[in-house]
Amino acid sequence: MDNHFSLLNLPRQFDLSLDALEQAWKQASAQVHPDRFATASAVEKRVAVQWASRINEAYQTLKNPLNRAAYMCELENFPIEAESNTAMSTDFLMTQMQWREQLDDIRSDPKHMGLSVLLEDIQQKQGELFRDMKDLLDNRQDYANATRLVREWMFVNKMHQEVKAL
Repeated sequence: MDNHFSLLNLPRQFDLSLDALEQAWKQASAQVHPDRFATASAVEKRVAVQWASRINEAYQTLKNPLNRAAYMCELENFPIEAESNTAMSTDFLMTQMQWREQLDDIRSDPKHMGLSVLLEDIQQKQGELFRDMKDLLDNRQDYANATRLVREWMFVNKMHQEVKAL
C-alpha cells in the first residue's frame, strides 16, 4: 500500500531532512506537472492532477513534525483520537495547569510580564517532544507512547499559538 513516504521515495522515519523532503517533492511533482500532459487526453490530465494532489498532501503532512508523527502512528494502526482520548501523564497535566495560570497572569498584566519566560518554556518543551518522538518512532517503534506524546504536542503547539498571539 502506498503511503506518503513511499510516494515521495523517502525512508519511513520521523527524523527527515527537510531538504531531502523538498527535493523528493519537487522530483515527484515534476513527473505529474501539467506541462508534461499538455497534449494528453482528458483522462490522463485528470489522473495527473489527482497524483499532483496526493504528492502535495504527502509533502504538507511530512514537512510538519507533529503531523508527520501523527501520520506515522496512524500508519501503524495507532490513531491519535485527540478528540476522544485525552489521556496524558500527570506531570504533563501539572505543566498544563501551570502554563494556563501563567498565561492568565500575563493576560491580566498590561505589560505582559513573564511572556518571554513562558514562551521559552513552551519552546523548550517543543524541542523535548521532538527529541522524544524521534526516539519513540525511529529507535523504539513505540507507537502507543508516541500517540500520547502527539496529543501532548498538540496541546503545546496550541498553547504556543496563544502565547505568540499576545
